[in-house]
Amino acid sequence: MPIDRHIHPVQDRLLGRSAKEALLGQRGLCVWMTGLSGCGKSTIAIGLERAFLDQGRYAVVLDGDNVRTGINSNLGFSDADRTENIRRIAEVAKLFVQNGAVVICCFVSPTIAIREQAKAIIGTQDFVEVFIDTPLEECERRDVKGLYAKARAGEVKDFTGISAPFEAPPAPAIRIATQGRTEKASTMELLNFILPRIQRN
Repeated sequence: MPIDRHIHPVQDRLLGRSAKEALLGQRGLCVWMTGLSGCGKSTIAIGLERAFLDQGRYAVVLDGDNVRTGINSNLGFSDADRTENIRRIAEVAKLFVQNGAVVICCFVSPTIAIREQAKAIIGTQDFVEVFIDTPLEECERRDVKGLYAKARAGEVKDFTGISAPFEAPPAPAIRIATQGRTEKASTMELLNFILPRIQRN
């Protein structure tokens, strides 16, 4: 007799989260890194991913470069598109988390409301907000992609920190101050904070 898929939806027939977490030996978690462009989010995320790999743990990095060129390639930078960008990212992150992965998300996500939206989608228990706290002046000094110079010249509109606001998290799970510190020091601080939170009971 054929299965009635309306009675037994695919979600009910997939292996559960606990089975995936048991296989990986870790608890799924979303590490949501916010901060100004150039603050060091992606650099720290790459270091964190490598540190997890060295420990035999599975982690995935999502950032603007690998998301904007793929699933969000049809989105611009209007308020509506920025909101949709974060919504899609959060939905993807949630799928990874439910399959036992540590997902490291690196997005400016400049407002409290937009980060709350992401947390609501992913789930409070699976969401760790990380504020990569680097002063605007330092981010401008680095200006790896030349975006701040273009924003100052009026060539880039609604650029966070220059012509658009950034709302710092009032109570992040952890604040990583990067100025005057090495990449390794910042990465290790975050690694040591996250590790106990992905341990399986």
